Order: sequence, then structure tokens, then C-alpha cells
Amino acid sequence: MGSPLRALVRSALFAGWTVLLIPLQLAALVFDRRAARRIPLYYHRVCCRLLGVRVLVRGEISRETPTLFVCNHSSYLDITVLSSVVEGSFVAKVEIAGWPFFGLLAKLQRSVFIERRSQNAARQRDEIAERLAARDNLFLFPEGTSTDGNRVRPFRSALFAVAGREVGGRALCVQPVSIAYTRLDGIPLGRALRPLYTWYGEMDLLGHMWSMLGLGRLTVELEFHAPVHLPEFDSRKALARHCYERVAAGVAAANSGRAPPARLPRAA
Repeated sequence: MGSPLRALVRSALFAGWTVLLIPLQLAALVFDRRAARRIPLYYHRVCCRLLGVRVLVRGEISRETPTLFVCNHSSYLDITVLSSVVEGSFVAKVEIAGWPFFGLLAKLQRSVFIERRSQNAARQRDEIAERLAARDNLFLFPEGTSTDGNRVRPFRSALFAVAGREVGGRALCVQPVSIAYTRLDGIPLGRALRPLYTWYGEMDLLGHMWSMLGLGRLTVELEFHAPVHLPEFDSRKALARHCYERVAAGVAAANSGRAPPARLPRAA
């Protein structure tokens, strides 16, 4: 399924655009942190066009800075889709830092890499605290792994430890976000075809990407649910459950076609 020629053209355009932007982002990281936040938004927005990805949005994006955006995770495309709409960095597994090429892109977007070993927990907490103090938005995937896009796994409450941080004397804003891969060339994907875009389990990354690049135009729907704050809940576990319920309901509605109409992202 898909066109090898289309895959070749898209991969060449993506590679060329990426090589062009890497020096600019490197310079911005040294000389202009505001630009270092802004360039990834522009980069990923163009990537969506090059890759044939149409992003639609419903709900209102939090205007509080910083905000912790809590999202379901089903594809490597999640990073590009989210980053084309909101300025922010990702909280990612430390293994990703060592991936060829994609690890470099994650570092250029100033991702925060975490690992579960307790001896590094204090350092990671300090790094996250510094980023929040600098008013940097963060994206968190609390399922702990990617899924097939047809359902959402329960969120791990331990990953919500960052939500307990205060910034400027007030509680950190947490906004649940649903990501759903809904249409291919305008036709609903359905459970059987959604894995053409979702990447999970033991799927081969490069093979999956090549197949994906040869497909038609993809529609992805983002739903930004009402922002919340940890003090509104009895515990971190209750916050995680609330975010999970909102995100899971949003994904189910979008996948079934029952969600309200979505719009193109407003110009940032």
C-alpha cells in the first residue's frame, strides 16, 4: 500500500528541510532562547505539510506558561503534530537520546530525558524544575509506551510528579490532550487501518516510516480539554485518572466520528 515514489519525494524533502533548520536551531540554543522555542514550531508546521499531514484542533489551548500538556501516545508523528501547534519540549525516555538522527532532533528541541533508576531521580527533578521556572511548556506521555491508537492505556500516576511543582507561587497548569489519527485521503481510517500510522509493540521503525511516507493525506485531530491543577484533586493518582478519562473519551469520540467539528490551528 502506498507509493514508493511519494515516499522517496517526501523523505528527500523532509531530510532537506531538517538539514536546513538544524544550524539555525543550534545557533538559537546558544544565542537566543526565545528563538530556540519558536523555531521547532515553524519546523514541525512545515514538516506536516511536507508529509501530507493535516492537523485539526478542537478546544482551547492553555495560555498559562508553563503548561504541562498530558497526551496519549501512539506514533512518532505525535511529536510533529503536537509541536506544529504548541511551543514546548518533551519529557522522553532516556533511550531516545541515543537514537541516530531522532535523538539529535529530540535534543535540539530541548527534550528532558528521564530514566527510572532512583540514583538519577534528583537530577531529573532539578532539570524539570529549571525548565518550568524558565516558563517552558512540557509534553508528557503518561501511558509509558505507544499504543495502536484505538484505545488509551491508563496513565501512570508516578509520571505526574512534575504536576506538584509550583511556578511563581502558583500550581502548575496541566492540560489533557487527545490525539487521534482519523482519516486517510478523507476516508475514515478505522481500527484495521490506523496501524498504518501508529507505531507500537515490535514494529520495525524504518520500515513503518517508509510505508507511512508513501500513503496519501492524513488527518489528525487534537482535542485540548479544560486545564486543571493538582490542588483541585485529592491526590496525584486522582489527577492522573481525571486526565486519562478526558483523553480516552476524546480519542474514542474522534475515532468514531462522534466528536464535534474541529478547526485548523490558529496562527500562533
